[in-house]
Amino acid sequence: MGLVTTKEMFEKSMKEHFAIGAFNVNNMEVLQAVVDAAKEEKSPVIIQASSSAIKYARINYLMKMIEAAVEETDVPIALHLDHGADFEICKTCIDAGFTSVMIDGSKYDFEENVALTKKVVEYAHARGVVVEAELGKLAGVEDDVNVASSDAMYTNPDQAKEFVDRTGCDSLAIAIGTSHGAYKFKGEAKLRFDILKKVKEKLPNTPIVLHGASTVIPELVETCNKYGGNIPGAKGVPDEMLNEASHSGVSKINVDTDLRLAMTSEIKRVFAEEPEAFDPRKYLTPARDKVKEIVKHKMRDVFESSNKA
Repeated sequence: MGLVTTKEMFEKSMKEHFAIGAFNVNNMEVLQAVVDAAKEEKSPVIIQASSSAIKYARINYLMKMIEAAVEETDVPIALHLDHGADFEICKTCIDAGFTSVMIDGSKYDFEENVALTKKVVEYAHARGVVVEAELGKLAGVEDDVNVASSDAMYTNPDQAKEFVDRTGCDSLAIAIGTSHGAYKFKGEAKLRFDILKKVKEKLPNTPIVLHGASTVIPELVETCNKYGGNIPGAKGVPDEMLNEASHSGVSKINVDTDLRLAMTSEIKRVFAEEPEAFDPRKYLTPARDKVKEIVKHKMRDVFESSNKA
């Protein structure tokens, strides 16, 4: 099985009320962990790379690693550009073989976002590639995304309907209270499920996406801090809320921070407990295993995508 688009994945997710995990990768170990987890859980999976991840890994290396991953498993795998900032990066990824791209025009006003998204949709659809767009602004910092909390705004359900109708985008990322990075909430975690419900009423056949949806697993944060890290007060979206979202019409949930924490916590632990270790395989192997463990947990217990391939 070659790479697929997200079209059939999302149709099944909306019909059966589960979400598909979209996991950010930027090196071989994380990619292996995600794909191995999907294979063991028999779960469809979306592999995604941001512009900065592509710059880091280099697109030719990334595509060859994806090719190897596809050869090793028979679960559906889509390759997605996360937060494409402009038409050019979307075009580059489409031409390179990505099966899905996100054009993030949320920083622009409504009409500019519509125009940019429509341009990407026209180019992508002509080549069999699907497009995710975003309406509303998520706060937080992650890779090239940096939005102050004062600039964040919830998605307007009426605008969402008009936006999808005018652009022809295949899925829509909405803002209901999640945020990028490890510091999502200062107080009690809260998501605007009322907005999600209204958006789904307006767009019953459009897959909805949640960005900034890592749990920021407390055990991983504690391990990082125990072994020399400095990330106090990090807080994410509880698993229970993500599970509710998956049952309430969200088809795609993005995970990046949790994978970074899983890898970093294990590397820090090995460095502290085995200071004599200098072979990268000694610390990258347990790091890869921890990432796989976290991805399997998400698929099985949170998104409920296991056995849906």
